[in-house]
Amino acid sequence: MALLSNLGRHKDFGLLVVRIGLGIMFIIHGYPKLMGGPDGWEGLGSSTKYIGFTFLPMVFGLLAALAETLGGFLILVGLAFRPACLILTINLIVAAASHLGRGEGLMGAAHPIELAVVFLGLAFVGPGKYSVDKK
Repeated sequence: MALLSNLGRHKDFGLLVVRIGLGIMFIIHGYPKLMGGPDGWEGLGSSTKYIGFTFLPMVFGLLAALAETLGGFLILVGLAFRPACLILTINLIVAAASHLGRGEGLMGAAHPIELAVVFLGLAFVGPGKYSVDKK
């Protein structure tokens, strides 16, 4: 469609829009988990049992909360973008395994699976020129 053909010239702006949207949402989603303290971290970290990790749930919960909060910030500003994308991809795989392990099926795990695919794809594409990591 000729009407929208010029949008291809604005890929970096499109990446900025995606980064801002995902970054803000992950900060909003992760911050309460980070502030949940040891009890909250332990509950969150117990999700790792679905991938075979049954030790140190409080540590894994803290790491998951940090991944979402700090990872969201890094995505937002485009700093350490690719490592943040890969860490969030792993975090989302664990979240998907947790949903599947609790018997929620594919529909219950769909959201973390979709986001894992987005972050994995973004790890290959990069943050775009409107970022702290611009090259």
